Amino acid sequence: MLVIAVNNAPANLRGRLAVWLLEIRAGVYVGQYSVRVRDRIWAQVEAGIGQGDAVMCWASPNDQGFDFATVGRNRRMPREFDGLKLVSFAPLEGAEHAK
Repeated sequence: MLVIAVNNAPANLRGRLAVWLLEIRAGVYVGQYSVRVRDRIWAQVEAGIGQGDAVMCWASPNDQGFDFATVGRNRRMPREFDGLKLVSFAPLEGAEHAK
């Protein structure tokens, strides 16, 4: 399973995502695709996100059972810790570019 959530995404990117995925709630898209198609969809998100931000989560054969990636400015940033991917928070005034 693949889930992509976007905030402040341009309309053309949201339309492109809606072609491939089902928008189950405003800005939340789900689908079931191969790794190759997932990577191509994510490349379009990275190229078209503009001033917004996005997170993608997918099933993965690791200890957590899932993996995720982010793009854009957001307080939540993925961090590797002892073989697990966790989320850290940036200070309000210094939100960094997370990728």
